[in-house]
Amino acid sequence: MSKTVWCNGCFDLLHPGHVELLKVGKSLSQGGQLIVGLDSDRKIRNDKGPTRPINTFTVRKTMLEALRYVDLVLEFDTRRELEQLIEMYNPDILIDGGDWRNHEGVGRSFAKEVRFFNRVGGYSSTD
Repeated sequence: MSKTVWCNGCFDLLHPGHVELLKVGKSLSQGGQLIVGLDSDRKIRNDKGPTRPINTFTVRKTMLEALRYVDLVLEFDTRRELEQLIEMYNPDILIDGGDWRNHEGVGRSFAKEVRFFNRVGGYSSTD
């Protein structure tokens, strides 16, 4: 049975860790859709400082949409907007980063299941 899978993030400098996350997300969909929530430029600046993002929203969205694993990319500007999108799409599976395992994750209550994905190879756009 096909499923809707959700993940979100900045995806500022696309790296192999991102691609692996998206690949796993698509495989969990079992032929369904992988939706990516993408932080707005303003949200990234607020969260990470004035030198970020490195790539604009349009560039980041274009890169994600070019990947065969991604079915839909949606912009969000606030935590509340992210929560509303997750509620609206009501995913079967929400993927959160492994570093968020012991924290409150946005929108988890609107997903039927939450899975955690640990970083691959220590990649990080921030680092």
